Amino acid sequence: MKTIALTVNGQATSHACTHRTHLGDFLREQHRLTGTHLGCEHGVCGACTVLLDDKPVRSCITFAAACEGAQVVTIEGYDQDPVMAQLRAAFHQHHALQCGYCTPGMLATARDIVLRLPAADELTIRRELSGNLCRCTGYVGIVAAIRSVLDARSAAASAIDQAEAASTIVGLPAPTSANAPAFTCFTLDEAAALPAETAPAAQAQPIRAAERQGWTRVEASFKVPHPAAEVWRFMADLPAVAACLPGAALTEHAADKVSGQIAIKFGPMSASFKGSATLERDDAAQRAVLRGEGRDSLSNSTANGDVAYALHALGADATEVKVDLQYALQGPLAQFSRSGLVRDFVQRMVADFGRNVARRMDPSLSAAEREAPAAMNPVAMFAAVLWARLKRLFGMGHN
Repeated sequence: MKTIALTVNGQATSHACTHRTHLGDFLREQHRLTGTHLGCEHGVCGACTVLLDDKPVRSCITFAAACEGAQVVTIEGYDQDPVMAQLRAAFHQHHALQCGYCTPGMLATARDIVLRLPAADELTIRRELSGNLCRCTGYVGIVAAIRSVLDARSAAASAIDQAEAASTIVGLPAPTSANAPAFTCFTLDEAAALPAETAPAAQAQPIRAAERQGWTRVEASFKVPHPAAEVWRFMADLPAVAACLPGAALTEHAADKVSGQIAIKFGPMSASFKGSATLERDDAAQRAVLRGEGRDSLSNSTANGDVAYALHALGADATEVKVDLQYALQGPLAQFSRSGLVRDFVQRMVADFGRNVARRMDPSLSAAEREAPAAMNPVAMFAAVLWARLKRLFGMGHN
């Protein structure tokens, strides 16, 4: 036995232990700091990661006796750490945890990435996280959370630099880290961020121009056997458009704003999102974007999405509608939103929507036939999507 003295979460302590006691066991058994999770106990999974003299280490393969005089920080010791506060909020926002077993070690590694690699891109983040294993999330939310903190800190640093430059010009005292504002989450106002002379032009171009950070993007198109002008007029009728989308139902409609719900079922995923959306149109360019948000009360998941579309005349009586969808899911359903199967499912939904639009605009059909509710067989669609992917996987795409 050996008595070792060290500082744990800011508190000096000493305890007797054997020479072969690992730091993870020492923290859990002697200090009851059970937030340090022991997984593989071979230094592979990273669940037991703690800070040792401000550097992440695997506590399951670090001998406690080797930590004499060291500073150790576990997940319980970050209450006053500003970087960890940002990471915790970001992990919650991006649904970067599920069962939570890997999360203490994941947060310790994430903090190290943020402080050591402030300009890290997605590839660098993934490489740095390669020593922390997660069986639940698929890592996309974790990476997005870390990137959001890096971006926010970079923006905050840039704002302080600009303030310092401005204060030098007008003769005001420059802000310091001591009196700099505390970090707060923010949302980007794209119109306000533009120079005043360019803001009106940007508002006249509602199609989103840049890919949103952390959002999933799906592109698709469909053709309608009608002139572009007629299709454009139809697409302005939001109740008629909603009737073409399987599972959608409107509860309120006022000019370019709607409220309602959409029910989705795909394999194991079933949800009914209630929310609202706003339509922005550019009549001259025949382009528009529908921006919406909603919440599924069953899973408590939230969704945000931009559905941008543009019309291209293929002739006097034919129009192609190109759709560019970006969406983000937060909550338990986020794990389903990024797979290739879901992308294929969305593309097939767009194709079904296009057929329903053509039906609603067909003058040869009776009013009852045109206005029949859009229906979807989720089992058949899931089977079709799965079969299409299997054919591509085994090289049967041309058969």
